[in-house]
Amino acid sequence: MDASEYIKELKQKVVRLNQEIAREEEATHSHKENSFPTVSVESLGHGFLVNVSSDKSCPGLLVSVLEAFEELGLTVLQATASSDDTFRLEAMGGGESQADNVDEDAVRRAVLQAMRSCGADQGDQ
Repeated sequence: MDASEYIKELKQKVVRLNQEIAREEEATHSHKENSFPTVSVESLGHGFLVNVSSDKSCPGLLVSVLEAFEELGLTVLQATASSDDTFRLEAMGGGESQADNVDEDAVRRAVLQAMRSCGADQGDQ
């Protein structure tokens, strides 16, 4: 193999590697866009059923979400949570005080804010 053939081969390898890098970056970017948390809230008479799902978790996320419940005057009556690499929470909350003035959208906004705050705190460290 002469030098010109070897250079051609190297150029082809560089092109292939650049294409692979571009695909990986695109896949990573796409995954980040899809990792936004989802929060669904369903009204249950004097309380709410809240389902939270996120592709990423951070230390203190469960505490932040439970504090958001508390700030709204909701007491957690029952909950199931998982927070290894991902975060999942299903919680039933209710309360008699200011919870009567709280609607589904307010609960959803408070939970999303708690999740954003936790993520922002992680970014600062």
